[in-house]
Amino acid sequence: MYRTNTCGELRLADAGKKVTLAGWVQRARKMGGMTFVDVRDRYGITQVVFNVENDAALCEAASHLGREYVVQVTGTVAERTSKNPNLPTGDIEIIADSLNILNASCVPPFTIEDDTDGGDDLRMKFRYLDLRRAPVRRNLELRHKMTMEVRRYLDSKGFLEIETPMLVGSTPEGARDFVVPSRMNQGQFYALPQSPQTLKQLLMVSGMDRYFQIVKCFRDEDLRADRQPEFTQIDCEMSFVDQDDVINLFEGMAVHLFKELRGVDLPVPFPRMPWADAMKYYGSDKPDLRFDMRFVELMDVLKGYGFSVFDNAAYIGGICAKGAASYTRKQIDALTDYVKRPQIGAKGMVYARVEADGNVKSSVDKFYSQETLQKLREAMDAQPGDLILILSGDDIMKTRKQLCELRLEMGRQLGLRDKNKFACLWVVDFPMFEWSDEEQRLMAMHHPFTHPKDEDIPMLDTDPAAVRADAYDMVVNGVEVGGGSIRIHDSALQSKMFEILGFTPEKAQEQFGFLMNAFTYGAPPHGGLAYGLDRWVSLFAGLDSIRDCIAFPKNNSGRDVMLDAPAPLDAKQLDELSIAIMPQPEK
Repeated sequence: MYRTNTCGELRLADAGKKVTLAGWVQRARKMGGMTFVDVRDRYGITQVVFNVENDAALCEAASHLGREYVVQVTGTVAERTSKNPNLPTGDIEIIADSLNILNASCVPPFTIEDDTDGGDDLRMKFRYLDLRRAPVRRNLELRHKMTMEVRRYLDSKGFLEIETPMLVGSTPEGARDFVVPSRMNQGQFYALPQSPQTLKQLLMVSGMDRYFQIVKCFRDEDLRADRQPEFTQIDCEMSFVDQDDVINLFEGMAVHLFKELRGVDLPVPFPRMPWADAMKYYGSDKPDLRFDMRFVELMDVLKGYGFSVFDNAAYIGGICAKGAASYTRKQIDALTDYVKRPQIGAKGMVYARVEADGNVKSSVDKFYSQETLQKLREAMDAQPGDLILILSGDDIMKTRKQLCELRLEMGRQLGLRDKNKFACLWVVDFPMFEWSDEEQRLMAMHHPFTHPKDEDIPMLDTDPAAVRADAYDMVVNGVEVGGGSIRIHDSALQSKMFEILGFTPEKAQEQFGFLMNAFTYGAPPHGGLAYGLDRWVSLFAGLDSIRDCIAFPKNNSGRDVMLDAPAPLDAKQLDELSIAIMPQPEK
């Protein structure tokens, strides 16, 4: 056999044993008549000692080992003289009596260390080497453990794991599809699924009752830290349930995962916040509740005093940063520059300090008396030592989103966004529709199969924009980790939904006739939820990006720089598919 033990399992109790290890050379160093080689595998690192007094030739061969050589060594476990408390195997070493070089290695383009000298692009190009690093390996181990716990939990609740197709029909609603040409059906295309939404609803019609799948999904959209063109969902659906049933079950799953994987006991039930309140008080449908700093609307307090920026605003809102009155003018100017960045878009920022004596000092003192500033202090519930930051604008929703970015930045600067602290909540009562300036019509905020709240159904005919949905998102630390809804199970209501969304009956039948027809055969009430597995793992691992919890991710341009994909097809393949590539106009 190649090995009797792994490089992470031997301890002092194994002293005197004859063992064989196999792995990669982490480093080799010659010290006098001895050569020390650290051998690494997935399980850990073990120090191997080659002594010139025991075998001069063997010691000389070991001294020439390069980083990442693949080796097999045999020897005896012994207690180390100089122990390494940072290694689980740090109390022992192997006194080698044989060495077999299984494969030499080129010098790696970056160091295979926890703190590597490789940049993101280089590590993505040589991802197979990056995966040898312990932090990345631990992320994949965490991902594995999470999928196992998810399966155990859902199995215990009566769910069946059922696979759905990867080649489906295109659904233009929502994000762009990745399309796949069909050779056998010339001029026709499959799409890769953005989610198994309609398929899992059909499983409910077919009586499967409780379904789940850990499934790949695909969306051709612009990327950011928490998005990839292909991602993994924990996709679930249940029959004969209402919103509370779904929320309670998957809240239980979140509690289970936190306990089993992080050793954290979450307080339950999680708070539930209507979407309208989330936007009013935090400017976001995924508020970070690890800290307070709720928005306070200040129109009644600051309007009408001759400061045109506020007098002409449709919205004035502020946050109170506790204990931040010590911020210097330089720090406040940096915050102003931050909110004026193009991606945030604020035109400026007003601040007010509450001094130790209770007086308020503001950047707009000349417009406001101390009496008015005290009303501001009272409205903000600000105490001596606090800093009030105010934004305004002529677009209420846009200004709230800018204030949200300022709030998050202040939370970061004040150390309030601790990655080892977790604040979970459900955001509920989303709007059913949102207006699209591009399409000049109402669009489904989630998807067209979401059930409206029963009490709002009459407004579908009179004021559809005011209708709320039986939809819910789970948010942890300001990250949406999953979301779902109760689904429409009545074909007449589904037809009404398509009508509001601008579908002709013919178009609705063409794209979704299979689902509407299925509903005529006795569809049960049903609902579900999909968790983002990549986001869950990155949250538990304390990562800012989901890339390092995916074995082979794409870069920010959607490219796999290791495989050099996407790439052109050769002419023969294009001819088989009857596809012609049109030249792109010069930009």
